[in-house]
Amino acid sequence: MTKTEENSQIIAIGDLAKSIGLTTRTLRYWEEVGIIETEERAGGAIRGYSPYYVRRIKFIMKLKDLGLTIREMQDLYVAYGEAKETDQMIPKLVGILDRHAQLVDEKIMKLHSLKNDIIEYRQRIAAKYSASNG
Repeated sequence: MTKTEENSQIIAIGDLAKSIGLTTRTLRYWEEVGIIETEERAGGAIRGYSPYYVRRIKFIMKLKDLGLTIREMQDLYVAYGEAKETDQMIPKLVGILDRHAQLVDEKIMKLHSLKNDIIEYRQRIAAKYSASNG
């Protein structure tokens, strides 16, 4: 797709927000913090998102679902922007995802411990209740 073809397919912010389940405020915020950009249609008619930026926004949504922070996404954006290649971004993304996987493992261990505490407490309460009503 040529730049002209891609430019003619610019999607307005409201249409994009509705189609991907985000608010226009979220998209504007992401632009303010520097993790996405908009494009301007020839003549300045519409500011919006080309298919390239729509793909990036969907990627950001996946990163957000994985628990990445805005700061981490900014770091990735800078790494990608400096190289304009994935060679810079992929190692950073792998490192960030490794850290998140470790955090998830820690949360799972804490949740497992909490579950055991709840079960043990429930058993003690149930035993006391049975003993006093038995």
